[in-house]
Amino acid sequence: MPERNNEGFLEDARAWTEDIAIRIAADDSIQLSENHWEIIMFLRYFYKEHEMSPPSNRLFVKAVKEALGENKGNSIYLMQLFPGTPAKTACRIAGLPRPTNCL
Repeated sequence: MPERNNEGFLEDARAWTEDIAIRIAADDSIQLSENHWEIIMFLRYFYKEHEMSPPSNRLFVKAVKEALGENKGNSIYLMQLFPGTPAKTACRIAGLPRPTNCL
């Protein structure tokens, strides 16, 4: 497992693999489904395009809504997939840096 910081985020986003995502998710008692993978891959694409993680939960929800539609771009859906703070949890599993404004 690549090195992670004290919050569980990878120190080097380039070290991420799908197997690592499965292990990080397991640390949060999350078993990844197709729905999880869709959001994870969206986040990785977002990061590649913008060179940053969505900076807040609100902007995360908005970005998902714009890319994947209202059914998936809403707080309840994302909280069901990624409990706690969805943007922070999803970014950690996706191997991305911690969103800047997430608690």
